[in-house]
Amino acid sequence: MLNKKSVTDIDVSGKKVLVRCDFNVPIKDGVVTDDNRIVGALPTIRYLLEKNAKVILCSHLGRPKGEFNMKYSLSPVAKKLSEYLGVPVVLAKDVVGEDAVSKAENLKNGEVLLLENVRFHAEEEKNDPEFSKKLASLAEIYVNDAFGTAHRAHASTAGVADYLPAVCGFLIQKEIEIMGKALDDPDRPFVAILGGAKVADKLKVIDNLLNKVDTLIIGGGMAYTFLASQGKNIGKSLFDAEKVEYCRNMLALAKEKGVDLLLPVDTVVGKAFPDPIDGEVEVHTVHADSIAREEMGLDIGDETRKLFADAIKGAKTVVWNGPMGVFENPTLAKGTIAVAKALAESGAITIVGGGDSAAAVEQLGFADRITHISTGGGASLEFLEGLELPGIACLNNK
Repeated sequence: MLNKKSVTDIDVSGKKVLVRCDFNVPIKDGVVTDDNRIVGALPTIRYLLEKNAKVILCSHLGRPKGEFNMKYSLSPVAKKLSEYLGVPVVLAKDVVGEDAVSKAENLKNGEVLLLENVRFHAEEEKNDPEFSKKLASLAEIYVNDAFGTAHRAHASTAGVADYLPAVCGFLIQKEIEIMGKALDDPDRPFVAILGGAKVADKLKVIDNLLNKVDTLIIGGGMAYTFLASQGKNIGKSLFDAEKVEYCRNMLALAKEKGVDLLLPVDTVVGKAFPDPIDGEVEVHTVHADSIAREEMGLDIGDETRKLFADAIKGAKTVVWNGPMGVFENPTLAKGTIAVAKALAESGAITIVGGGDSAAAVEQLGFADRITHISTGGGASLEFLEGLELPGIACLNNK
């Protein structure tokens, strides 16, 4: 994973460089409402401009289903980029059509062109070779800096690498260096925390991490299937009947490998899932092995928060993916807050995998005290599974 060429390993001066970014940002009334991903792409773009490259940016936005739909236009992104870069970012009217081709041809050193949404073409998600070839023909070098889509083999994330020298940008380089080291050669003790709703979503992550960690903490909805596999009463809590045997095997395997596998010892329960999600909810705390038949677990309890926080305190490397409860509800966010706070105060190398846990850390104000927040939800999960990501595998080796 770590021997991929980066943008600093190749001469970009005066060259047309096609950069795949992740500009899949929320937009309301034509204005970008969260520009984190745009900010994340700036170091690579600025480096290319400093080196006098001709920069051609591309990205997807939303799910336009392979059709030109101006609701998903990247126009608001071009505007935001211009503000940050202090140079005009020209938006092409299409992706590989006449407008894109002529604007790319006329690009001068130090200028920036943004292609329209690559998913306006159905060929993008099919990784169509003809489309990849057309996209590649606009440039002389390809840079992938979109970690969030690196787990997908699409034309703009992998296909174009068949036709151009391909390297990674600073964002992907940071992801593979920090996450790669955590998985291949972690400072120990190495603690992983998994949460979220379903065991099924995290099977391969658990399989991979059990071979690497000293402590594995399981919280969130997925913990209840583990508790049920030990014969505990979980009431109406989330339960995956098909995975009971798997959970039992994992508990045995952890024991065999000397991995400390921690499950909740107490849980915050209520009679129903909050509706709306941030609405009022009546809760109380019970032992994790005695949830009443008519109640469901919605967050980890006080004792569990302390147990998990203590395990994190002594760690040197911590990886976290998935919340501890229904954190969107203030009453049920305490478990997730406790974990985020423990990470922020641990002094360890802390990595938060994208998606809900990243959102939780941002919302709770701990983001600046975390070593690395991954920019990709699905991509960071597949990375934790030990899979090779197509958007990284396609890049040139050093």
